[in-house]
Amino acid sequence: MLSFLKSAAALVLLLVLYSPQAAAQSKPLANPPKSGKRKPLPAKSPETVTLVGAGDIASCRNLEGARATAALIDKIPGTVFAAGDLAYEKGTPAEFQNCYGPTWGRFKDRTRPTLGNHEYGLPGPANAYFRYWGSQAGQAGKGYYSYDLGAWHIIALNTNCAAEGVGGCAAGSPQETWLKEDLAAHPNVCLLAYGHHALFSSGIFKSHAVHPELKVLWQDLYAAHADLILAGHEHSYERFAPQDPDGRSDPQNGIREIVVGTGGRSHDLLGIPLPNSELRDWSSYGVLKLALAPGQYTWEFIPAADGAFHDSGSGTCHNKPPQ
Repeated sequence: MLSFLKSAAALVLLLVLYSPQAAAQSKPLANPPKSGKRKPLPAKSPETVTLVGAGDIASCRNLEGARATAALIDKIPGTVFAAGDLAYEKGTPAEFQNCYGPTWGRFKDRTRPTLGNHEYGLPGPANAYFRYWGSQAGQAGKGYYSYDLGAWHIIALNTNCAAEGVGGCAAGSPQETWLKEDLAAHPNVCLLAYGHHALFSSGIFKSHAVHPELKVLWQDLYAAHADLILAGHEHSYERFAPQDPDGRSDPQNGIREIVVGTGGRSHDLLGIPLPNSELRDWSSYGVLKLALAPGQYTWEFIPAADGAFHDSGSGTCHNKPPQ
């Protein structure tokens, strides 16, 4: 009996060893893995990022416009630019707390602001503004700074050139010197700048609309091949074709300026269009949404619920990103 059991066990073992499955498992791999380090995966390219905003926003006299534009940004993720005149009439602590706060203040953590003239409504260097924003607004008293957003370099300017603490915007001024150094430190990238006042605008009152004191800053940005400049101050929307700092059309190397003072304060009529002005509207509140991708961008003006005006388009960067 013991002999029979041993013979049966040997037979079972032979069947297992020579079954088709075992034979398949025992075959060597046709392409065995190579020893050594794995080849690193290629680095991811920067993704498309969103920059959205406007200027001339919250008036304590009537918050309906600011509420309407804030409702738009509620639905748009991304970084918010606030292009000056954020809390009317004088940029007081109470106006920031009670008027800007309940509307665009909902996005404070993702907002990168810049100063308008109404932020200087009280004596001193816009103290309430800098207390409200803290380090988000750059160095206290100066208000100009820069940051990177995806593949883009973004520059927030203080266009209140004559305001206390700014030191002017002329060649050699503190802000102009800083701008040159900042641009030199960021070569071969797409460039966007924003501030409150515009060098070009078709506003009716030219002393309010057009600000030649910004020309030197424009010259620096143009020399660095900047792509876009955004502004407010005129409570309207106006898009310009690419142009040089002298206002000459320059499709190849010019800067596209978009004035978007449509944050909700009020509406300003526009006058006779300046050269290179492509599109204008003074009837709708709304926000400008920019999709910034490596080497290119798109823009879209999104009107508030009761607005009918719309604008959109696309462009490519002057500076080629590094390969």
